[in-house]
Amino acid sequence: MATRALLVYPEFPPTYWGMRYTLPFLGRKATLPPLGLLTVAAMLPPDWDLRVLDMNVEPLGPRDLAGVDLVFLSAMLAQRESFDGVVDLCQGAGIPVVAGGPYPTSCHAAITGVASFVLGEAEVNLPPFLRDLEEGIPRRLYGDPGHPPLDATPPPRYDLIDPLRYTGGALQYSRGCPHHCEFCDIVELFGHQPRTKAPAQFLRELDRLEALGWQGSLFIVDDNFIGNRPDVRRLLPALASWQTAHGFPFTFFTEASLDLAADPALMESMVRAGFNMVFVGLETPDRATLEAAQKTPNTGTDLLAAVHAIQAKGLEVAGGFIVGFDGDKADIFDRQAEFIEKAGIPTAMVGLLTALPGTRLHRRLKAEGRLVDPLGSGNNTHDAKLNFRPVMDPDLLQEGYLQVLKDIYTPHRYFARCLQLLDRMPRTQASCRRVRAMEVRACLHSLLRQTFSRYGFDYLAYLFRALGRRPGMVSEIIAMAVKGHHYITITDRLLALEAFKSGLARLQQTLVGRLGALAGDDLAGRTRLLAQWRAIQRHAGRVCLRFHPDFRARAIAAFTGFMDAVEALLAPAFPWDPRLPATHPVRVRRGTPRPGPGLSPADPRCPPRP
Repeated sequence: MATRALLVYPEFPPTYWGMRYTLPFLGRKATLPPLGLLTVAAMLPPDWDLRVLDMNVEPLGPRDLAGVDLVFLSAMLAQRESFDGVVDLCQGAGIPVVAGGPYPTSCHAAITGVASFVLGEAEVNLPPFLRDLEEGIPRRLYGDPGHPPLDATPPPRYDLIDPLRYTGGALQYSRGCPHHCEFCDIVELFGHQPRTKAPAQFLRELDRLEALGWQGSLFIVDDNFIGNRPDVRRLLPALASWQTAHGFPFTFFTEASLDLAADPALMESMVRAGFNMVFVGLETPDRATLEAAQKTPNTGTDLLAAVHAIQAKGLEVAGGFIVGFDGDKADIFDRQAEFIEKAGIPTAMVGLLTALPGTRLHRRLKAEGRLVDPLGSGNNTHDAKLNFRPVMDPDLLQEGYLQVLKDIYTPHRYFARCLQLLDRMPRTQASCRRVRAMEVRACLHSLLRQTFSRYGFDYLAYLFRALGRRPGMVSEIIAMAVKGHHYITITDRLLALEAFKSGLARLQQTLVGRLGALAGDDLAGRTRLLAQWRAIQRHAGRVCLRFHPDFRARAIAAFTGFMDAVEALLAPAFPWDPRLPATHPVRVRRGTPRPGPGLSPADPRCPPRP
């Protein structure tokens, strides 16, 4: 009987780059398909019965595991919580898990419940695992660190997923990066020598995608698309010819280093091939910090002029920014926001510095004794948590980070950057593309949703001005508006969560102060304090349940931690005296139910909604 394998992609938490709140506008379930798992699926024996389950599209439940012989699980560090949940579910069903991808590769020593780890690049480590599995003696660890050429990498099994569930497709052209940034784990995973696919190989993958019905936006997932420039120069003319012959079914976006700005011919070739956006790690406007982090593509150039040069060629720049470097001063937050405004970058991914496992930054901070959480969240754009002790005061750093987000995603500032970008970018094949059905839906949904939002005036003013200035770029104009809804929404919810957590911390300090002011024999005072604590508990519990489901679990976790901390402080002052009446506040407090991190808001143990 053929082996039945389930390939599972864990769920991402809400992030700025995840575009979760744009999905209802587009009628899709997720932004990008799980390209790594689809590539692994193409390497598995052809007689196996395969199914791919993307938890960003549909939930994983016990029924999905019925009759399954093996579960393949791939994840990034940001998916750690969901990954662990999948492992627990599989363990309960008695199904072995085979894990790979960036998270297991960097952190396998800290992961339990996995039968076999296939680390690094699957082209090297998957074949020996499959041989051992066939012989019935699979090892726990397959970790050859080799970096194979990509000419033998098979086309991803896109036939295993539904294109109508995703806003765009994804392909890989190269792996590796020639640079040595201290905080980056790409070179640790894929090496410094960029390896590429032959143009004909890459075009065959495009053929397969088009034949399966994919069209529109296509992300080339390379961490530095221009890392191997001679090969890229050979690919782009062939890609432009393919696009012309097929009626330009795709627009491309990718990631590249800032030195792209110094190569006008390369940018023009990218635009002719259908590229309309590049993500660039700008990190910080502080030159000394860039040099300390060895961000060499950024140190020898005028950052602002470089961004404008890329935009002027017809490529939108999505910028990555980081605060929390050792060299950051108190003015870095204003400088970051000011640079983003001057550069005209609507999509600005600002995050706290994270020491990713396996990086030189992680090793340095560990040697200095500054690591707090060796793993961290793996995602510095969806929370305000640090996994190391920064040089700057942590409270100042977190407050400054949140202020940057508030500043740049204030609606009128976001839309002003969109207008600035539209004024700077020329008309190109990609920016003036024909409007597709999904974009028509997005436009109608945008008008209905955003017009009547809290920022409706800023939205309508942007639309009128943008359409008046660049009427031929209607697709880009609507796309920026829809993305703006995501950025504004996630910022509002993140700021509300952090304000809630800060409020709990202040309440805890207040209760501690009042407790310290009580005399030892002041039973009435202690009883009043306990009543106040009960009132605070009820109110805070109700507030945390008002959060959007994407943030509610974190609010409940903060609330539960707050309650545990306060009760631990109050317990010595309120010993349980069995002689007290059952209705006395001390007795009531002992039996008070409260929500925990895993409880549903519908659970009767949770505080009722007001």
